[in-house]
Amino acid sequence: MTSEPRYSVRPIRNLKDMLAQSVRLYGENNAFLLKDDNNNYRGVKYKEYNSDIEGLGTALINLGLKDKYIAVIGENRYEWTVSYLAVVNGTGVVVPLDKDLPLQELQNLLERSGASAVIFSGKLENEFRKVQASVPSVKYFINMDSEEDDGSFLSYRRLIEKGKQLVQAGDTSFIDAEIDDEAMSILLFTSGTTDLAKGVMLSHKNICSNIMAVCSSLYIDDKDSALSILPLHHTYECTCGFLVMIYNGCTISFIEGLRHIVKNMQETKPSIIMAVPLILEGMYKKIWDKVSKNPVHKYKLKAAVAISDFLYHVLKIDIRKKLFKQIHDNFGGRLRLVISGAAAIDPKALKGLRSFGLNVLQGYGLTECSPIVTVNREEAHINSSIGLPLPGVEVQLADIGPDGVGELIVKGDNVMLGYFKNEAATQKVMKDGWFYTGDLGRLDEKGFFYITGRKKNVIVTKNGKNIFPEEVETYLNRSPYIQESLVWGKYDQITGETFVNAQIYPDLEAIKQKLKTNEVSQEDIHRIISAEIKAVNHSMPLYKHVRGFTIRENEFAKTTTKKIKRYAEKVG
Repeated sequence: MTSEPRYSVRPIRNLKDMLAQSVRLYGENNAFLLKDDNNNYRGVKYKEYNSDIEGLGTALINLGLKDKYIAVIGENRYEWTVSYLAVVNGTGVVVPLDKDLPLQELQNLLERSGASAVIFSGKLENEFRKVQASVPSVKYFINMDSEEDDGSFLSYRRLIEKGKQLVQAGDTSFIDAEIDDEAMSILLFTSGTTDLAKGVMLSHKNICSNIMAVCSSLYIDDKDSALSILPLHHTYECTCGFLVMIYNGCTISFIEGLRHIVKNMQETKPSIIMAVPLILEGMYKKIWDKVSKNPVHKYKLKAAVAISDFLYHVLKIDIRKKLFKQIHDNFGGRLRLVISGAAAIDPKALKGLRSFGLNVLQGYGLTECSPIVTVNREEAHINSSIGLPLPGVEVQLADIGPDGVGELIVKGDNVMLGYFKNEAATQKVMKDGWFYTGDLGRLDEKGFFYITGRKKNVIVTKNGKNIFPEEVETYLNRSPYIQESLVWGKYDQITGETFVNAQIYPDLEAIKQKLKTNEVSQEDIHRIISAEIKAVNHSMPLYKHVRGFTIRENEFAKTTTKKIKRYAEKVG
């Protein structure tokens, strides 16, 4: 099924066309707000932004990089966005990479992509000095922060200056470059939680169809501003937090790190953010942790939520922003739209944030789908659902079982071209134009989709019952004494049965508060977690009960969107 567009959108053929239209429509608007070394913000207008892109693109072609693969790697920053569009809008194929990759994996992906150049943050210079000898295909290393050229290590700023001079002298090689809308222009290596990275091949058509579909479902205009929080190399942030904003003439600013989110929100006053559940659930927990220290404050907040919910849901009177002004001011005071994606958010936290007047909408997507597939709407949402399909995106369930659960499959212009140099992997997931996501879900009578788990992760019991680890983990993670959990099936050779087991990363601070002590023993931790698991078991059918658990001392290894890397964890 698909859904109807709610808002009209202007058509775009490719990202070059999109940028040209935005510069024409919003040329004097600030495309970016950038913080300088003196903690002051300065605006960069759309016209200036376009000039920098044309300068860099022209310089890259002048280096002989036309139609080459060019990697971009660094923290979220203005130079990253210039580099991305300078490559994709007329130079070659852009390869966004994760700045936190280990050196060996970085070398591996540069080799696999056949990158001829890398544009990187100055913080990574030492790593790329080591890469230089081991990846001979890379001819140029372009430093976003260097002022000088040093052999094959070039200055980003000097390249832009040179490119602008070439443009002034009549070089239109980049400006006049033709775009093949349907050819691979973006190569993204997934940071999957169950498998090693695959290279996803996307085209301008893929990305642009998704931009238009998102904007036909959610209202965004040139008065909006966004704070870019999630890593830009990830499709979710790149498409929605960057390109959707450029399409709409919005202003983008960047966080200085996760611990600076609240401070940066207060400084830049965004109206829109893209987030992952870990961030939003953390925000919600902090609000309640703060008032819980004072019973009177806690009672007042609970009463305010009850009154606000009654007025809003029963009498259709919205006083949430006034009633919870302090919470809104903490997030800058203008926040009107929060999109949660990359993993399932706890419905309790989502409902709670909405009760405070924060418009949080859950969506679902995959890198292979450019990435958004479904999203809740402002006027139609269910807290536990991933929402309705985007206009132009078909979503169905395949191989539906007796419980109504099947595999989500997707068809549309947003679906990838395939996996890079991996036809066998492509054929496994692409069948008759449908992309088989590997995610299991169900559909309700209103057309809303729900994710139940990953196909690969399903635990099958002896009598054929299916258990979705993600569902059990959601129950466990609701405990105030459990920070994270990982659930798997453990086979018992004696009984021939598969039982549910869990690894638990406890919240030591919460346990210390409960016991009113600064020192807790392993026995204390085990006793409290055991009681929590018993409580969770009471809320689930017998076959889903957690039969055994282990306590871990460190957080789980995660992807950049804060999903646990299941394949990296040894369980058994």
